[in-house]
Parts: sequence; C-alpha cells; structure tokens
Amino acid sequence: MKIIAFAGSSSKNSINKKLAIYTSSLFKDADVEVLDLNDYELPLFSVDKEAEIGKPELAKKFLEKLASADILVLSLAEHNAGLTAAFKNIYDWASRQDKNVFQEKPMLLTATSPGRGGGRNAIEAAKISLPKYGGNIKETFFLPSFNENFDVENGKISNEEYDKQLKEIINNFSV
Repeated sequence: MKIIAFAGSSSKNSINKKLAIYTSSLFKDADVEVLDLNDYELPLFSVDKEAEIGKPELAKKFLEKLASADILVLSLAEHNAGLTAAFKNIYDWASRQDKNVFQEKPMLLTATSPGRGGGRNAIEAAKISLPKYGGNIKETFFLPSFNENFDVENGKISNEEYDKQLKEIINNFSV
C-alpha cells in the first residue's frame, strides 16, 4: 500500500507536515512518500497566467504523484479560516489539467494549529471543495493546541487521548 502524505502548507517548519508524517507512519506495512508543497510552487493561478504559460509541468507531476497513491494523507494548515494559498494554488493549477485532482483516492484529512481550533475551519472548507475535485474523504482528525499536544522531538502526538483517537481512525480506515 502506497501513501502520499503532505501538508497544505509551504512553511519549512510546518506543524501540519509533522502531523502528516506521524499520521502516515501509523499505517501498517505502508510505503510512504512525503511531498513538500515548496516543490510545486507556481505563479498565482489566473486564466490570464494560464493563457501566458499554458499547463505547467509541475502541476502534471503533482497529479502523477497523487495517482501513484493508494491513500492520501493530507494535513491542512489554516490561514484566515480557510485553505492556504500554497495548497489552493497547486490545487487550482492541477484542476485545469484534470478536474478529478484527487482521483477518488481514499483520503484522511487532518489539521492542527497552535490554537484550540486545531485547523477545523480548513477541514470544513476542504469538505466543501475537495469532493467536487475527486476528494474521497473517508475520515478527518483535528489536533488542537499543537505545541501542548505534539512532541516535536519524538515526532508524535504526546496527548494520549488524541493519539488514541487518531490510531482508532487509522485502525478502522477502509480503502
């Protein structure tokens, strides 16, 4: 089973990337590939920019990576109660090449933030948008107060209750 995991963030120290890596490590016998949105940075999408540069190879490569997965683990960062510009931009460019961006792959959406909301608004925005573009969201998980509930040094959730919740989701995850 191949998992493509990534954060909806371009931060070099993304807490959502840390959560995506930990989450994907909990799947038994999985081959995990972690993507970095910085490797898929493109100009801000617009129809004018698309007319100028065409269909970027980086968007095609992003789609190919998603196609190689059996499961997608996406941990969404939240900017101003929505999806980040970095994630939305590659998503927009990719959708111009194939509307079925997420290719109906079983998807586990997670989110975290330093605050108590845990990225909940980004998950809600994704639940509206992603299914229209092939997002087969099977489960969601929020981790509030990242700094209090995640052990960065050991790369795992330190709060036993949240860790148990996530492990139960993964144990019951159906492909």
